[in-house]
Amino acid sequence: MISFACAFPTLPAFSPRAAAETVLVVEDEAMVCELAAEALLDEGYRVLTAADADAAEDILARERVDLLFTDIDLARNTNGIALARRARQHWPNLPVVYTSGGRGHLAQADAVAESVFVPKPYRLSHLVALANGILRPNPHHA
Repeated sequence: MISFACAFPTLPAFSPRAAAETVLVVEDEAMVCELAAEALLDEGYRVLTAADADAAEDILARERVDLLFTDIDLARNTNGIALARRARQHWPNLPVVYTSGGRGHLAQADAVAESVFVPKPYRLSHLVALANGILRPNPHHA
């Protein structure tokens, strides 16, 4: 009888990872949305997308979301600033990252507390690093 225990190399113990963090990308430019979503997916995030604030609110009502990444000026005359405010009414600790190509900055008074603004064009690596810093902070740098 052959023992299969010795026939295969020893594999490291499998430790199930917690469910992947979910990022909601709200962007009405399809190519920009796709690129951002792909970069976050490649990093191991679960990614949901919406083209306007109404669709994003539908997603927020039925899905667990760990980070909201939203353009400010969205399709159908919807707005990422208003979206973030409404989301924070239900999830006060939801991290928010805003982006916009039409603005160079976002006034502190317009943004929800402790949010981040990233002007377009942004590097996908910067977006991923930002998501990692918010959702997967390195405990060694605390």
